[in-house]
Amino acid sequence: MPSRHRAAVLGSPIAHSLSPALHRAAYRSLGLDWTYEAVEVDKGSLPGFLGSLDGTWAGLSLTMPLKDAVIPLLREVDDEARAIRSVNTVLPAAGGWRGTNTDVYGMTQALLEHGLDATPRTATILGSGATARSAVAALARLGAGEVRIAARRSEAVAAVRDLAIALGMRARGATLDPSTELVTADVVISTLPGAAAKAWTGIAGDAGGVLLDASYHPWPSPLAASWGSGRIASGRDMLLWQAVQQVRLMTGRDPDVAAMAAALQA
Repeated sequence: MPSRHRAAVLGSPIAHSLSPALHRAAYRSLGLDWTYEAVEVDKGSLPGFLGSLDGTWAGLSLTMPLKDAVIPLLREVDDEARAIRSVNTVLPAAGGWRGTNTDVYGMTQALLEHGLDATPRTATILGSGATARSAVAALARLGAGEVRIAARRSEAVAAVRDLAIALGMRARGATLDPSTELVTADVVISTLPGAAAKAWTGIAGDAGGVLLDASYHPWPSPLAASWGSGRIASGRDMLLWQAVQQVRLMTGRDPDVAAMAAALQA
């Protein structure tokens, strides 16, 4: 059987992806002569691409719009990834491919690295898309007691709220209306585009909790710039740690996190 030494990130559009820089830095730190490319793949071409892979492939990273679309194409999907309907990592499995999600680990680790030092009693999620579902799973891993979800569409809020309840948390929804109640929490995770979170900048300075703003361009985001506590993680922190976990899963080894972080800033 040929040795596994190839990996890639798939998505559309994909030219902007920072994943190649992260993974290639990890391979250099491990002394591995592996390749990692960014490949433009949309939902329609995904089945054919997966079907073309041979035994040289160690895994795939997935970004939008493929994290949900890939699930029916996989032989195995772990319980957490299936619950949040989001697979961002595809790995070889007997007779096919298996899916997991490292975004959840990336969020969890980013929060721990940036000041979360106790089990969060309360948490707020801004937004209701795929990243918000990963945020719910991250908060469940951290043992959060209560989560509030704010989004524009009530049906989208309800879906994320129901997921939080299924994962063992108390949960309630709210319309996307900036209020002190929403941002005053032990943890606030914004999954909104940077400009969409501007409405919270006038009151976030007294929030006091740890902020994870999944947006990272431009940085600081308006929300991060007004956050008073200084305990702030960005989308780049999340991206770094989810990639660290992907490298571990694909290579079976621990990469140099500092080398990957440096590549992300280059």
